[in-house]
Amino acid sequence: MTKKRKYEVAVIGRNCIDYIFPVDHYPQENSKKQIVKKIVEAGGQGSTAACCIAKLGGKVAFWTNMGNDAEGWFCLKRLKDFKVATDYIKICPKHKTPAAFIFVNVHNGSRTIFYEKRTLPAVSIKQIEEEIISPVKVLLLDPETTHLTWKLKKILNQDARIVYDCERWVKGIEDLYGIVDYFVPSYEFFEDERIFSPQDTFLEKVSQLKKNINNELIITHGEHGAYFIANKALYNVPAPGVKVVDTIGAGDNFHAAFSFAVSRNYDLGSAVKLSVAVASISCTKYGGRNGTPDLKTAVSHARKLKTILVGQI
Repeated sequence: MTKKRKYEVAVIGRNCIDYIFPVDHYPQENSKKQIVKKIVEAGGQGSTAACCIAKLGGKVAFWTNMGNDAEGWFCLKRLKDFKVATDYIKICPKHKTPAAFIFVNVHNGSRTIFYEKRTLPAVSIKQIEEEIISPVKVLLLDPETTHLTWKLKKILNQDARIVYDCERWVKGIEDLYGIVDYFVPSYEFFEDERIFSPQDTFLEKVSQLKKNINNELIITHGEHGAYFIANKALYNVPAPGVKVVDTIGAGDNFHAAFSFAVSRNYDLGSAVKLSVAVASISCTKYGGRNGTPDLKTAVSHARKLKTILVGQI
């Protein structure tokens, strides 16, 4: 008997608090620099993605662990502000909600991040309610939840899709190549010499990775938009021209919009266009969430984007 679906998308991943400091240029070491302003916002790959999905109109639930501190309660409030289901978040009394300290260049939106090491326990499979998560259409995971992927695959409905936000290399990532439905690394992933030879071109590296991945490979590339593969060819969807203020949540919002698009049965090219549009628009305000568009705005921008053939793989 098919379980009743309560949420379209489930997100399991990192949550933290962001302290954002815009500066007119990054200072040299052992010097002083006045900040332009200070912004406090909730952050983390999973947390920001869940908020974006909700802003687009998706029914989304979020699993994470938070500390029983002012930072944790602030993050919880921000999730509720976006109408993310927070029933499955565990508060850990003896642990601290991690913080990130982010310096943003006011001229181009680039950011430098200093972050605290996470001491919170990882989300365990025992925290995941099977009757809630198994009927979802899409499950979005980030590197902190790599250890759960195989176990979750076993309890999801057969038609559910897993989107993996591959922010960086982590131990065991190769084991995911064959089981996730959408493997979404950044361009920087291809510069990791533990995986790829520095002598190979980007196209050669993509071709190499695709041979090991059973399903879809999508690649994010910041201001250059994103890439996807169709009919043995690599395509690029360039990012639209926007006034970039802050790039903090761009990647998280890309993965969020992509997961939302998959849950709404978009074809691959259209899903990438929507995701590029959402990620780009989210860069127009400080913080990973304040610039996130609604679905109508995102669709309007996505329709204007082009798809460019890069080469055969």
